[in-house]
Amino acid sequence: MNQSERFSVEPNQHAVGGWISFLAHLLFILAAWTLFIKYLFPIVYSLAYGEPLTRYIYWDLWPIAHIWLGWALLARPPYTRALAIGMAVIEIVIICTLFAWFLAEPDWTIWRTNWFVNKAFVLTCFILILGTALYRPARL
Repeated sequence: MNQSERFSVEPNQHAVGGWISFLAHLLFILAAWTLFIKYLFPIVYSLAYGEPLTRYIYWDLWPIAHIWLGWALLARPPYTRALAIGMAVIEIVIICTLFAWFLAEPDWTIWRTNWFVNKAFVLTCFILILGTALYRPARL
């Protein structure tokens, strides 16, 4: 294989641009951060203070969905744009609803503050993804 063949793009592949790569890696970072905030930190805290291991865990499977969308943004399967729009709309609606409930009666404990900050970053990420999918669909 010569050097030009090694670096060529297959006809059905499109090179992933910097912005889409950024969004994909942001999703991977958010998934890791979410796993830390929602699972690892509460478990370590519970171990340190003799609490039940699951007492402070906020259960959800969103990190898996975020990794899937991040992968899709890089791998570019045909459903990428639909997945990005669908997941972004669902995330934005859910997070805005949760924020409205939370801010009606805020509880600024370490657990809820960690949750709030995490959700603020996730909301920002999905607003960027939705904007990209709607206003720059060729990038997806």
